[in-house]
Amino acid sequence: MSFYSILQEQTHQARSKMLSAPVIERCMRGDITSEMYIAFLTQAYYHVNQTVPLLMCAGSRLPTSYEWVRQAIAEYIDEEYGHQEWILNDIQHCGGNAESVRNGQPGQPIELMIAYLYHQIERVNPMCIFGMVHVLEGTSVTIATPIAEALQGALGLDDQATSYLRSHGALDMDHIKFFASLMDRTTNPQDQKDIIHTARTVYSLYGEMLCQLSEPSHEPAK
Repeated sequence: MSFYSILQEQTHQARSKMLSAPVIERCMRGDITSEMYIAFLTQAYYHVNQTVPLLMCAGSRLPTSYEWVRQAIAEYIDEEYGHQEWILNDIQHCGGNAESVRNGQPGQPIELMIAYLYHQIERVNPMCIFGMVHVLEGTSVTIATPIAEALQGALGLDDQATSYLRSHGALDMDHIKFFASLMDRTTNPQDQKDIIHTARTVYSLYGEMLCQLSEPSHEPAK
């Protein structure tokens, strides 16, 4: 079995738990508010804003024997650069305060997720970055497009308010193929173990963030 297949299999339970967050079902049936969507975009901004720095951190710590991985990371950096600004634009088009988000702080799950990833990259293994990539890219490709369509239908939004989700949706399948080929070249057992462990933890923390979106603090004022 390829390592990419193993990674999917070994993280299936964690992924299923994350996708069981109530906000996803609510969104798909149109039971969503603009406040909840802006709350999601806000947390997305904070982790996406750290994507390029995390990739750079990982690339700088790889040994010369991993130059093939560094090359892939350079491609990821080129692709991901500036995506946080797309999120701020979406927030602005939804009536949110983009500058307040830019200057704010993430909620605890995303704050812990970012800190955990820096720890894993700097203290454990720079290959742990691919645990994050597996979670965020794989999840986006699976659910981003239908959620964007559900949001637009429920809230009357235009494409300018869902650019982040749509850009990471089903049309992003080439990224998954690239990631799968990269993982299948990852044959070191310790690298594989660390990537799987990191992915499970990121699934858990990201799922916690999603669950918080359905809490009363994110409901519209009455």
